[in-house]
Amino acid sequence: MKTTLVILAAGIGSRFGSGIKQLEPIDRQGHIIIDYSIHDAIAAGFNKIVFIIRRDIEKDFRECIGSRIEKVTAPLGVEIGYAFQEIQNIPIPLPEGRVKPWGTGHAVLACDGMLDEPFAVINADDYYGIESFQKAAAFLKTSAYGLIGYVLKNTLSDNGGVTRGICTVHDGRLTGIAETRDIVKTKTGAAANGVEIALDSLVSMNFWCLPASFMDVLKAGFPIFLHEMANPLKDEYLLPIIVDGLLKEGVEVAVLPTHDQWFGVTYKEDKASVAESFRRLYEKGVYSEDLYSDLA
Repeated sequence: MKTTLVILAAGIGSRFGSGIKQLEPIDRQGHIIIDYSIHDAIAAGFNKIVFIIRRDIEKDFRECIGSRIEKVTAPLGVEIGYAFQEIQNIPIPLPEGRVKPWGTGHAVLACDGMLDEPFAVINADDYYGIESFQKAAAFLKTSAYGLIGYVLKNTLSDNGGVTRGICTVHDGRLTGIAETRDIVKTKTGAAANGVEIALDSLVSMNFWCLPASFMDVLKAGFPIFLHEMANPLKDEYLLPIIVDGLLKEGVEVAVLPTHDQWFGVTYKEDKASVAESFRRLYEKGVYSEDLYSDLA
């Protein structure tokens, strides 16, 4: 059975190098965060990886990331694929002045025809942790809907406010997600706009487990989104909103809690703490110096 990891990488800039946070080395071996997601996914049993990118960065992406990863995955029998998210790939004329991408739902829709199996979706520039991929790989065998839920305190930045989807959970099932902006650390925990938020709250970090039939949901919903959007220049077709619609229809979405620490470079100043976190993981023996050497 194929178990596929879809990596949202269309947001990577068209010019590679300094300043592109997804490509900033975060260890002394020169690995970037996406390397760890790929390693942990393969170790957990994923055997297909699909990168969602843009056509204009395909050449650079393959040279800087894709070709290197393919050399690692080929001997392991792990399939690599590419899907392309393009702003003009919509069933209506592109609204004049629209430059903003159409969102994560539209990005996954770019995989139409490539996903006949359950799949997980993650961001390219987030570190999710080993346990999370293990839980996702096991859960995907059920062909159901799921979300990896992170403990809020494990996802905050020391350098400023962050946006998180605060999950409402009942009996292990997701009942709602409240997109909450500017969550900051406080002396007593965390707060957004002066309102305290429990540090043990479960939050979404855009790590979804989805059945193959979800592609039909995306295809049916996107034309409706385009017809009903209030702001043609800014509205986005987003996975959390799409899943929220399914919840209202009675679809069950399991929440798979993890105690893994999430790492990400939200702010330039985060890079040092992220690098230090990876250094500690190496010290603990979580990863080997030759990152992919333990995969068989």
